[in-house]
Amino acid sequence: MTHFPFIFNDHKKTAKERESQSIIPSPLELQSARRYIGAMNDPRPMESDLAMRLGQDGRSVTVAAPAKINLFLKVLGKRPDGYHDILSWFQTLDLADRIEIHKTAGGNIDLVSDHPTLPVGPDNLICKAAKAIQDNYTPNIGFRIILNKRIPIGAGLGGGSSDAAAVIKGLNHMMGLGLTVSQMAAIGLEIGSDIPFFFSRGQAEVTGRGERVKEIDLPVDYQAVLVTPPFEIRAAEAYRKLNLDLTVKELDVSLRCRKAHELFDVISELANDLERALLISYPILDKVRDGLIKTGANIVRLTGSGPTIFALYGDTAPDAEELTPRFWGERWGVHLTRPVILPA
Repeated sequence: MTHFPFIFNDHKKTAKERESQSIIPSPLELQSARRYIGAMNDPRPMESDLAMRLGQDGRSVTVAAPAKINLFLKVLGKRPDGYHDILSWFQTLDLADRIEIHKTAGGNIDLVSDHPTLPVGPDNLICKAAKAIQDNYTPNIGFRIILNKRIPIGAGLGGGSSDAAAVIKGLNHMMGLGLTVSQMAAIGLEIGSDIPFFFSRGQAEVTGRGERVKEIDLPVDYQAVLVTPPFEIRAAEAYRKLNLDLTVKELDVSLRCRKAHELFDVISELANDLERALLISYPILDKVRDGLIKTGANIVRLTGSGPTIFALYGDTAPDAEELTPRFWGERWGVHLTRPVILPA
């Protein structure tokens, strides 16, 4: 088991700044999101190989950045620093972004993406990850990074954090830096609090404010359907709506699951503590949750601070194309995925 006792480092914006931003999409944002969701639902299969691939000339590397879900998320209390202690199980999925990194001359870091609205400037976590490696290990070398985006942004699926971790791993491999997992995770933590998890094998118990990552072994013999709307819910908004009086203060979560049905039994007794208030604030999410329950899912839950809702199936899951019409009036993205264990 690997354990990273890291200190939490929040994202670039303060909670107050995030709270001041509107969580309702503008017409232009919604139009762009609809175009992008159409691309995400393209039936062409994604490359499922999560292993890194070094270019023949040694000047490029291709790496996948998988999404994650919170199998459960317990909020144990508010800390004196204003953040919250959590307990959660994270699981990576085979839904993944694809990143190509090319070594260039001149020292510039350039990011291009197929996402219609994703910012590609220095504040993007990918650029921050590449800059951290450049500043510390490769000061005279530049990088051109090509992002093929398939994980919905701002959806509680960890796409930005996974992308940043993938860049750190890819540059470590391409440049032969020899960084250990702990060293890479520490670099990631300086950029964002969720990044260290993506240096695990893809299954972890995450505690503290999110800075403590302990690898665990969970079954993967199930499927997951993800349903994602074309708008974001800010984490600060979700935590502000939380009623701590309704959360469990102490938990003893037993790792007694070897098969999917055992995992479902364990996590069915738990929940996402952020879910209750968000389903009230966003009735459409409650409607989608009910629709997924009617498909025979074993578990239906919000992941992270949302807005993605996932459904777990131990047997045969509905086809994504079959489910899509149920939500297409709202232009929601629908993905059929499987849990994966990441390469060492």
